[in-house]
Amino acid sequence: MSGWFWLAATFLLWALFHSITAARPVKQWAQRVLGERAYAGFYRLVYNAVAVLTFLPVLYVLATRVPSTVIWPVPFPWALLFLAMQAAGLLGLVITLLYTDAWSFLGLRQLWRYLRGEPDPDPPGAFVVAGPYAFVRHPLYLFSMLVIWFPPVLTLNLLVFNLLATLYFWLGSLHEERRLMAEFGDAYRQYQRTVPPFLPWPRPGARFSR
Repeated sequence: MSGWFWLAATFLLWALFHSITAARPVKQWAQRVLGERAYAGFYRLVYNAVAVLTFLPVLYVLATRVPSTVIWPVPFPWALLFLAMQAAGLLGLVITLLYTDAWSFLGLRQLWRYLRGEPDPDPPGAFVVAGPYAFVRHPLYLFSMLVIWFPPVLTLNLLVFNLLATLYFWLGSLHEERRLMAEFGDAYRQYQRTVPPFLPWPRPGARFSR
């Protein structure tokens, strides 16, 4: 079977597993099996670890089964501009993480609170609208796309990876917005109306009230 078949198969299996483990019925089942406190302490970290491990076959197929044909090599000095865009993306990721609770996102804070015997290992998150979140609703995805879409040399397998990653970012943003809307209600709906999702285009007359 061709590399394209294995790429489609491994990615679809990963996406299916990723979606199932993020679904509310699966989370409710895990809560019943583990108990409220153990679920709050472990689920996020285990979910992230499994998501990374199950994506490794996709990366393996991309690296070994999909052609690495060069699509475009960016000539000097334009290659410096592409590198600068990637550097801006990395800097933006760091700045965005400073405005968010990255340890909770990874699941490490919940684990630490659980091991310390905290009564609520996973307390409610904060509604962050400062820093990069004042300009776009999903700055982590925006800056990640700057990193992956501006390599000085683009190969076929890298292009396919970028397309899959961009699709994942878009689908992930939809899931994230549903979760935030359920958690913060009207405040998040107002935020949606005034702040764009990915590209920081100004909206005339739009102003978000904190």
